[in-house]
Order: sequence, then structure tokens, then C-alpha cells
Amino acid sequence: MSRQAHVLRPRSDEIPREIADLAVAIRQLPAEHLAKIGPVLTRVIDSTKRRRRILSLVQDALNQLRLDMKYLAFDLEATRRERDEYRRKLEESL
Repeated sequence: MSRQAHVLRPRSDEIPREIADLAVAIRQLPAEHLAKIGPVLTRVIDSTKRRRRILSLVQDALNQLRLDMKYLAFDLEATRRERDEYRRKLEESL
């Protein structure tokens, strides 16, 4: 019964509006149809939530990768400047 309650009241912030509308429409079906369609809808909602979580994790990982690459590019440029400065000083002392 609690599983059906989950199907009948999905959180709108976790699933697309179309699926939430579908859940509302299914809630209005007779009990025998709800018993057949409810578990399928539950799987669809669960997989949608899982995909959204995965997409969010991938987006976060890409954002972190972009930031790391910026830091690495900055560090590389600083290292090159330091190398060039040491090279210039070495050539001046010779």
C-alpha cells in the first residue's frame, strides 16, 4: 500500500511534470487498472529519478573537471614564467 502511495504522490521537483500528470491520471483509474499500471509507473518514476541523480553527478563531475583544468592551466603558465625567469637569470650570470 505504501508503494502505491509513493506512485500516487510523486514529488514534482524530482520528476518531469508530464510524469507527475500521468501519475495523477492513473490515480483516477479504477482499482483493477491501478493495480496493473501502478507498478509500471513506479518503475518509470524510479528510473527517472535515478537518471536525474546520475545526470546531476555527471554535471558536477564535469564542472569540477573544468575547474581543475583551469587551475592546471594557471599552474602550467606560472611554471613556464618561473622557468623563463630562472633561465634569463642563468644567462645573465654567465
